[in-house]
Amino acid sequence: MNKAENNGVWSGSWVAERLGVELVGDARLTGLLGLALRRNPKRAHLLVSNVLGKHVPQSPSVVYGHGLALGRRVRDLLGADDSDRAVVLGYAETATGLGHAVADGLATAPYLHSTRRPVAGVDPAGGFEEAHSHATSHLLLPEDAALLAGDGPLVLVDDEFSTGNTVLNTVRDLHARYPRGRYVVVALVDMRSAADAARLEDFAREIGARVDLVAAASGTVRLPDGVLEKGRRLVAAHESGAGGPQAGDGTGDPHPAGGDTLPERPRDPVARVDLHWPPGLPDGGRHGFTPGHRARLENALPAMAARLAEALPKGARRVHVLGFEELMYTPLRLARELEQITCAEVRYSTTTRSPVLAVDDPGYAIRSRLVFPAHDAPADGPGDRYAYNVAGAGFDAVAVVVDSAADTPDLHAPGGLLDRLAAHVPRVVLAVVPSYVPGPPRPAAPSGTGTTMLPEPLRGPAFSSYAAEEVGWLLQDLSDVALEAPTEEREEAVQSGGAHYAESLPVEYQPSEQYQELFRTALEASADRLAHAVGVVTDTVIAERSPRPVLVSLARAGTPVGVLMRRWARHRHGLDLPHYAVSIVRGRGIDANALRWLAAHHDPSDVVFVDGWTGKGAITRELASALAEFEAGDGVTGFDPEMAVLADPGSCVRTYGTREDFLIPSACLNSTVSGLISRTVLRGDLVGPHDFHGAKFYRELAGADVSAAFLDAVCARFPEVAGSVDAAVKELRAGDRTPTWAGWAAVERISEEYGIHDVNLIKPGVGETTRVLLRRVPWKILARAGSGPDLDHVRLLAEQRGVPVEEVAELPYTCVGLIHPRFTRGATGADGRAVNV
Repeated sequence: MNKAENNGVWSGSWVAERLGVELVGDARLTGLLGLALRRNPKRAHLLVSNVLGKHVPQSPSVVYGHGLALGRRVRDLLGADDSDRAVVLGYAETATGLGHAVADGLATAPYLHSTRRPVAGVDPAGGFEEAHSHATSHLLLPEDAALLAGDGPLVLVDDEFSTGNTVLNTVRDLHARYPRGRYVVVALVDMRSAADAARLEDFAREIGARVDLVAAASGTVRLPDGVLEKGRRLVAAHESGAGGPQAGDGTGDPHPAGGDTLPERPRDPVARVDLHWPPGLPDGGRHGFTPGHRARLENALPAMAARLAEALPKGARRVHVLGFEELMYTPLRLARELEQITCAEVRYSTTTRSPVLAVDDPGYAIRSRLVFPAHDAPADGPGDRYAYNVAGAGFDAVAVVVDSAADTPDLHAPGGLLDRLAAHVPRVVLAVVPSYVPGPPRPAAPSGTGTTMLPEPLRGPAFSSYAAEEVGWLLQDLSDVALEAPTEEREEAVQSGGAHYAESLPVEYQPSEQYQELFRTALEASADRLAHAVGVVTDTVIAERSPRPVLVSLARAGTPVGVLMRRWARHRHGLDLPHYAVSIVRGRGIDANALRWLAAHHDPSDVVFVDGWTGKGAITRELASALAEFEAGDGVTGFDPEMAVLADPGSCVRTYGTREDFLIPSACLNSTVSGLISRTVLRGDLVGPHDFHGAKFYRELAGADVSAAFLDAVCARFPEVAGSVDAAVKELRAGDRTPTWAGWAAVERISEEYGIHDVNLIKPGVGETTRVLLRRVPWKILARAGSGPDLDHVRLLAEQRGVPVEEVAELPYTCVGLIHPRFTRGATGADGRAVNV
């Protein structure tokens, strides 16, 4: 509530006139701050920020912009190298959103905020007290304790820097646990006295660290003698009715000076909107928020804001997005996105546990308050909570955004927050974000299983851009090993028998902008079909294989499908299925050590192997042969060789989502759609008898990563296809799904017709043809006559590599890729393009 929105009156003048409080310093202070009073034995006055988004509804662009600007100043201060090593820590409850915006301004910094909500199973990595607050104890609950253990700069963010005591307490606690050489304190306003500033400098010298300060404005608060007692009397007078009744009586109404209340309006039912929050994405920084999480959120925001906009009344001119206590950043980003796509004036603030006197005067910062009971079962017991300056502010709709821990009966009960809002606002919308809770510790292998030498699965973000809970990689990290070789050299070595294709990696294809646009177009066009196929194959697995299957995807083409199946199970059935990725290599079999790990941690009969699609069925046969060999050698039984695939155009399996040969967009790209993981590697000098097969994590390609975007685009269609999936599964299970191996027969026929005489050089189907063009030396492409947009990307790649595309009238697949049958280095030109023979 700045002067422009308050008829040119400073929202601190009421307190200043009655208590003699003065703000002295930068000219910007009165634009950034107002004043209010509260019943607090430590400090009667309250500095009320106009740009924080806590007590005062404000444009979300203004709120977010202030945090971003501070973060960019910190980045300039630290320099690029130190900024990339920094961690940002925000303070609950008022600065959780500000701190997150500062982290965004640094661009590469992970973020954590303190919390007053203990979380079962998460041990605190630190804690401290806030001297002047009404609620003091802060916990630090990072999912990864190593987040605070580095030696890079720690950036501490609070809304105001008043005495410096909170920062001193924080640094004292953390420096004892995780000493480092540099701290940066960030605040909207620095209101310390000269003595407080000197105390911080002395403390920095004491611990031998550098402490910098970045603030949007600075000054001091001049307090006359006896202000605390005078403030207490003034609060008591207003609460007793001398200055107008207070909302603390439980009515929840704003109270003008004369004591009249705004009339309640008829209550409409609260509308609930499903944002389709990306599974596994943290709702904020309580347990840590990484740059990878940030990228996922950015991708998902437009669609989530659009769903929120659809739930608002048509023609709404003034809309408020109301966050919930520590949950500030997610509502802020939703509000800012909503501001970009609607014509309405959008404002943002959050509820709070801080009790403040409300006085309906333009010179006072808190003009109305709604009082309601806490609705998240707080650890310190029940109590009142507040929403300020919302009632009587002329909003046509309020969108309340809470986490699922706060979506309790108390939220919906008479007298609860939603009920209080509905009395004053024509439309109330509720959006619930899943409360992120770190998963349980990973199980250790039982003794005597033969797996004591095997490590735990690799997980993101340390290995892959997928969230940790999405998949565990039963692989070893070979990221530091040079394994890439030019495509023509690899092909020559493979065909000559001098090397196996799994002993090296192709150089990662970097798609052109034109090709990336083809991927985006294909994803938009096929998302419904993909979502439907994911639902069909997942529900078939649950119905026929195990009510709680253990998904084991064949890295890497199967892994995005495994993640999607896991998400469907959670979306449709509330199941949190384990998912692992393992290596299988044609001619070498499946990773036996991965099977041993799985057998030690799960019932093998619950394991379902997952792949993206079938071509001629080579991997299907390889899996069956490898499992039979493993059972004979290790004596472990129960693994089922029947794969589940998204698409089975080759008619090689019984469990599938579809038998159509269509473009699965994840086949268009390599690591950048598969969590930034390479294909798997099996080489004797790198993989020992007790090792998992290997793979690389291409961290350097993070800027081109669309793994999360692919998953989120498909998952967004889940609600739309649910009905058709039910019908399709029923029909599928009633029909004959016996594999005909028609694909294998077609490959043998093509091998003879084109004089190739090696089925391994024939790759049928859209997915396999794409792989030929990306990784091998292609000879020609056979395309079914009349094939449409599903082959646009194939035609583009073929054109780029100079490979002819031959239309064939009778072809069981949409397309087939033929690898050069007589390959030598001389079979390509100097530019590596294929030649016709």
